[in-house]
Amino acid sequence: MTEFLDTCEVTCTVNGVEVSRSLPPRLTLAELLRDILGLTGTKLSCHLQVCGVCTVLVDGRPVSSCTYLAVDADGQSIQTVEGLSGPDGLHPLQECFVDCLALQCGFCTPGFLMMAKALLDQEPNPSDDDILDHLDGNLCRCTGYRPIAEAVRSAAQRLRGETA
Repeated sequence: MTEFLDTCEVTCTVNGVEVSRSLPPRLTLAELLRDILGLTGTKLSCHLQVCGVCTVLVDGRPVSSCTYLAVDADGQSIQTVEGLSGPDGLHPLQECFVDCLALQCGFCTPGFLMMAKALLDQEPNPSDDDILDHLDGNLCRCTGYRPIAEAVRSAAQRLRGETA
């Protein structure tokens, strides 16, 4: 008879804070973040890696937390939308989303912010095509994509120290 693990020890860093938990092996990263750690900025919608609302960064790489197993985050660094702002206030991406009216209901916004952060961390001066290509996997039903792309472009300029 095969024995199955009831729990696995997982230690990871979430928004700069080390977290250790004994977790069921099939628990998703989204469930860890939302249900166990109370970080509800990460949203859930499709549960199929289709919509992008659950996007978080794992070691700087965007992942769909709805299907990413929490045990696979062992030893990794996770950043959620709650980890974007700092002691000085909102991250420039967040400010630009507000300034450019790139949100309405806000449900998709955390996923867009995390995808945009991953892009700007890799490419500080993205072209419009780069922005659209990078955000292609995220869906929005309210805002449309033009203000979102404008917010990312504006944030890139702000992060480079340029005035828009």
